[in-house]
Amino acid sequence: MKSNYKRIGDHIERISTKNIDGKLSRLLGIKIDKYFMPSVANVVGTDLSKYKIVHPNQFSCNRMHVGRDFRLPVALSGEDDSFIVSPAYDVFYIKDTSELLPEYLMMWFRRPEFDRETWFHTDTDVRGKLGWEDFCDMTLPVPSITKQQAIVDEYNVITRRISILEQLNAKLEETAQTIYKHWFVDFEFPDENGKPYKTSGGKMVWNEELEKEVPEGISIQSLSELVDLNKEKIHTELLTTKNYISTENMIPNMLGIKKASSIPSESRVANFKKEDILISNIRPYFKKIWFAKFEGGCSNDVLCLRSRGSVKSIFIYQSLKLDSFFDYVMKGAKGTKMPRGDKDWTLNYKLPILKEQEMLLFYKLTNSTYRKVELNNIENKKLFRIKETLLQNLTGL
Repeated sequence: MKSNYKRIGDHIERISTKNIDGKLSRLLGIKIDKYFMPSVANVVGTDLSKYKIVHPNQFSCNRMHVGRDFRLPVALSGEDDSFIVSPAYDVFYIKDTSELLPEYLMMWFRRPEFDRETWFHTDTDVRGKLGWEDFCDMTLPVPSITKQQAIVDEYNVITRRISILEQLNAKLEETAQTIYKHWFVDFEFPDENGKPYKTSGGKMVWNEELEKEVPEGISIQSLSELVDLNKEKIHTELLTTKNYISTENMIPNMLGIKKASSIPSESRVANFKKEDILISNIRPYFKKIWFAKFEGGCSNDVLCLRSRGSVKSIFIYQSLKLDSFFDYVMKGAKGTKMPRGDKDWTLNYKLPILKEQEMLLFYKLTNSTYRKVELNNIENKKLFRIKETLLQNLTGL
């Protein structure tokens, strides 16, 4: 062991403070990417007095499934208030923060090499449990507290910038969706005088397919007329956890995707391209949809829709990024415990298409918005590479 490397166990103390009085009810879990998140567990009628309390600046981890997940779910609480976690989790804190900063230790935990080392130490159980002593015997470089603080400060500047850009992109996406709803749901697109069509007296006619009034002269087309259900394949050896999409790493409520936890065992999966529309076909009520920003592979439980070109992908994506679309898919879904969308039913979904001039104006507005999103994504990719380099360089301290 290098002279400046120290045992993790020499710096931390494991505690088990139970929620005995039951005052705390906010239950959090740990994301696979090492952040706390609201727990998905159903705790109705559960005795929360047995759950463990996590106070500000304390850590929690789940050592039970490291061998299965190939990483240790561990997170540092940066919150001002205490909360509770599963009784199966460990809770620990740094004994002397004048020697080791919590944020610096958390940076070490985020390194891919750290997860590989934890996996190496797991037992032979099918889930691969990591022993507490094995965890404590792992080491990390501990430079001066001044050096640690400088590293943490640099890391935080980058992560804050990434967060700001992600929030900005969310606002831009929201703006694009607002424009879509205003034009194609409320039918308030600009008329020939630049005024909102419907409220300015634009002629409306009843449409049987949509069961509502629509502007005179627009066309109604089914999804199957606008897209192909892509069936191209890609070898999984060309994929990483960054460009493989399954229903598990699609985020509910139309919030996009996150990094996959693993690559599938089969040799080939569906190949999606940039600007394809990916929709989870399992339990459609979770409303998982993503507009592809790069090429990759996806599981069979994900529908990959590709525009034929007559109507642009960005319009189709905005048309499907609606509660009403997922409500429609659920009406045709098969199964009760884990409903699956019916592909033919889904592809029969109807979309209103405006006249060419209005469609071109809509593309111009949304293309401008998504160009900003793309530029922010390019900057974020650079920031992520810098962040990864910072984590890799910790071993050289």
